[in-house]
Amino acid sequence: MGKFDGLLLVSDFDDTLYDSHCRVPPRNRSALEYWMGEGGRFTVATGRARRTFAPYADLAPINAPVVLSNGSAIYDFAARTTLVETLLDPRAPEDFAALMDAIPSLGLEVYHGEDIYVFRPNAVTDAHMAKVGTDYTQRPIPDMPTPWTKAIVQQEYGELLRARDWLEAHCPDRYEAIFSNRYYLEITRRGCNKGGMVKTLMELLHIAPQNLYCVGDNQNDIPMLALSAIPFAPANCAQEVRDWGAEILCHCDEGVIGDIVERLDRLYKG
Repeated sequence: MGKFDGLLLVSDFDDTLYDSHCRVPPRNRSALEYWMGEGGRFTVATGRARRTFAPYADLAPINAPVVLSNGSAIYDFAARTTLVETLLDPRAPEDFAALMDAIPSLGLEVYHGEDIYVFRPNAVTDAHMAKVGTDYTQRPIPDMPTPWTKAIVQQEYGELLRARDWLEAHCPDRYEAIFSNRYYLEITRRGCNKGGMVKTLMELLHIAPQNLYCVGDNQNDIPMLALSAIPFAPANCAQEVRDWGAEILCHCDEGVIGDIVERLDRLYKG
């Protein structure tokens, strides 16, 4: 029996577990090895799809299924099995074509299975693809295959606020639209976010609510932070996360998972 038996630690990936130097700091790996050695479960909840997270899945020890696509899916990398997958409303192509017409500055990424399709790519699209290390197929929206698991609307923050308002006005109750940073507005099925899918994961793993701990840096992490017994964030987090009330720890470059495990090591003395 270890002191962390029955506990689940869930971390955002980019700019939390994975730092600004494109690595998982050694302090994070060491902390997770200790965490798991004492019986704890660890996983990631990321905005990345399986295709764009898979090359990084072995960078840190993970011993629980991963929440992908900003809360659209749960995938077990050990068993190579999709446990849960949700889809956007069948009207999504029509809805997003209308959005693109209404705000011509926007770019759009959509995810169909493991394939990524893009309409009207822009500088944000190119930067995103470079960051996640993959390619895409450029295609008019009516020619994109369906169904879609998620979409990402891309542009400057002010334009994305307009896009979010447009979706809420024209497609109420169809989509969850939440920022993963100031250039990406992530679109999932209504009710599908990191919080909802982490809750589903807890049920699959039989984790008690008081035994969940989460860490994340941006607005799309807030739904899962709201479930956490202690909500943690790295010092580089978005102002919205800081204002929301997360407990601020060290910068992601300094190994924020190490801070969390040290904090919980003191809390659970065994």
